Amino acid sequence: MKRAPPSASAPNPSLDELATLLARHTPADGIHATAIPRLSLIRAAEPTPELHALQAAALCIVAQGRKQVLLGDDVYVYGTDQCLVASMDLHVTGQVIEATPARPYLCFRLDLEPGQLSSLMMEAALEAPEDRGVARGLALGPVAAPLLDATSRLVRLLDTPRDIPVLAPLITREILYRLLSGENTARLRRIAMADSRLDAIARAIHWLKAHYTAPLRIEDLARTVHMSPSALHHHFKSVTAMSPLQYQKQLRLQEARRRMLAEAMDAAMAGHSVGYESPSQFSREYSRMFGAPPSRDIARLRESLGAVQ
Repeated sequence: MKRAPPSASAPNPSLDELATLLARHTPADGIHATAIPRLSLIRAAEPTPELHALQAAALCIVAQGRKQVLLGDDVYVYGTDQCLVASMDLHVTGQVIEATPARPYLCFRLDLEPGQLSSLMMEAALEAPEDRGVARGLALGPVAAPLLDATSRLVRLLDTPRDIPVLAPLITREILYRLLSGENTARLRRIAMADSRLDAIARAIHWLKAHYTAPLRIEDLARTVHMSPSALHHHFKSVTAMSPLQYQKQLRLQEARRRMLAEAMDAAMAGHSVGYESPSQFSREYSRMFGAPPSRDIARLRESLGAVQ
């Protein structure tokens, strides 16, 4: 189990500036897409319930408040003292644990592209890390001053939209360079290497997302990513905290939930549409993941969404 130390209480002018920028561009609670490619800003005025989500490869920096993320049995708690880096798409459970209307949770999230990391490694002549096996796809690291400065400058571009096409790519590259040069360097450099085992796991995840409704044979998936079945199972679980079959199951259940909520499908239809042949098995696994049978869970979600609106 991994926990970050408590946030430092000493004031940080650079963090205060980032918090001011994020507050200005997040007029309401929720995830706000921006005019800058792959940049989202997040706000929450109060602690949130646990939310199951597919966390994309991203850098997350909290300017105010605290959040908890669960990956398998590992617990990552972070605030203004540390950033979270996800090196690939992972099934996580997230929860804002510190936020008030006066001091809302404010977060900067920049989605990462492995291709950009690879080209930047070559351009900057950054060496590949020693091969010491694979580790979890999530990592906590300090928010160093150069990284925080680049982050604030990127968000500040939202005040001058005409500068975004020219300057945003440059600042984004600087942020990526700071990540590749910082404490998370080994993890990110491995994902940038096309022949690494971490890259093979990323390709396995991509395949699962594209074929989640089909029956899964681990031998077929292993052949696709050029690994043995045993190696695939071992490294996949090391990175994602679950087996490929469990990963596929979560993809199915989250998509079924989305379809019931957004497309008014009933449970039997939603389960069948994502690959379940047995309605009872679908209801059983859905209840285990979301804490209630499909009909009750969707009714609860609709009620909470109506209360927000």
